[in-house]
Amino acid sequence: MGNASRTTVTLVLAVAALAACGTGGAPPAGRSAPSLAADGGALSPSPGVGRTMNGASPGREALSREQAATLATLRKVDDHPLWTMTFQGGYDRLATAAPTLTPDTFGCSLFAAHGDPAAPVFGRNFDFDHQPALLLFTSPPDGYASVSMVDVSYLGLRSDADFTTDAGRRALLRAPLLPFDGMNAKGLVVGMATVPEAKPTFDGKRRTVGSLRVQRLVLDEAATVDEAIAVFSRYNVDFSDSPPLHYMFADAQGRSAVVEFSGGEMVVRRGEGPWQAMTNFTLATSTEESRRADQRYRTLSEALESSGGKASGDRAMELLADVRQAHTQWSIVYGQKSGEVRLATGQRYDTVHRFRLPVGLPVG
Repeated sequence: MGNASRTTVTLVLAVAALAACGTGGAPPAGRSAPSLAADGGALSPSPGVGRTMNGASPGREALSREQAATLATLRKVDDHPLWTMTFQGGYDRLATAAPTLTPDTFGCSLFAAHGDPAAPVFGRNFDFDHQPALLLFTSPPDGYASVSMVDVSYLGLRSDADFTTDAGRRALLRAPLLPFDGMNAKGLVVGMATVPEAKPTFDGKRRTVGSLRVQRLVLDEAATVDEAIAVFSRYNVDFSDSPPLHYMFADAQGRSAVVEFSGGEMVVRRGEGPWQAMTNFTLATSTEESRRADQRYRTLSEALESSGGKASGDRAMELLADVRQAHTQWSIVYGQKSGEVRLATGQRYDTVHRFRLPVGLPVG
C-alpha cells in the first residue's frame, strides 16, 4: 500500500445488545474443512441451506423473536460479498454441526504487535477459497461480547442469493459456531492457521470439540492469554475432519502465545518480546533460521523488529498487504484497546471498512 491514497469506508455499528490459514497448495490427503463438530464421534446432519436448525424442512417453524431480530440486522457491505449481522440472545456453543465444504487452498498469516502498550493490534490474513464472508457481532448472556469473521460457505451459503432464501437465512443462525478469527470485549483476539501436521492431546475425561469451535469457547470465556490457554487445556481438539491447525492469542495487556499440538501434547510458545508472528509452519519444531526462510514470516518479523513491535491500524493493514497471497480473502486488524476493526476483502486495500466493538466490558 505504501503511501497510496486510501478510501476508508466507516461503518460504526450501534449495537444495543453489546452493552455488554500452508502456502496455498491443496490440503493434505484425507483432510477437509476445519471441524465444526462439538463432540467426537458421528456428526449430525448439516444445518446448511435446505435444512432448518432442527432438521425440519425450511419454513415449517416460525422463527423466535430473537432469531427474527438477528436476521433483521443482516446487512451487505460490499460485493466480495461481505455481510454483517448482530446475533440476538444466546446460543449453545457446544451444539453439534457438520462442515458442508472441502476447500482447495489453505494458508494464513497472523501477527500480534504490542510495542505501543496503549494501542496493541492483531493482524490476520485469511487465505482460503473465495466464498462469502460475514462479520458477526455476538453478546451471549453467559459470555463476553465479541466480533468474529465467518466463512459462511461452511453453512452452505455460496452466493448473495443464498442470503435471501429462507433456508440460507436460517442457516446463518448457526454462524456463532464458526469463528475463523475474532476479538472479544476484553480485547482478547484468537486466530488459526494450518500446519503440515498436528497430533492433538486426547484425554478420555475431557469433552472433545471441533477445531473451530474451540475458538468460540475462547472468545466467550477468556479475557487473557492465560485464560485462553486454560480453555484449550479443558478440551480435546478434534482434527479428524479438519486440516491440522495451530492457534495464536493476544490480549489487551500485551501478552501473546501460539498453541500447537505435537506428539499428542499441547505445546505453548509465549511471545517473548513486543511482537509475535505465525504463518503455516510449526514454531515448536522449527528454528529461527528456518522460520525466516518463509517469505511471509520474514517480512512480518523484519518489519516488526525494526518498529519495536509498534504498528498503527493503517500500518498493520499495510503489513497484511505485503504478505497477501493470490487467495487472500480478507485482511483484518483488531484494535485491542480501541475496539476498532479494520477489514479489507478480496485484497482491495484501497477500501478498508471500519467497525467497532465496545471493549473493556464485563460479562453479560
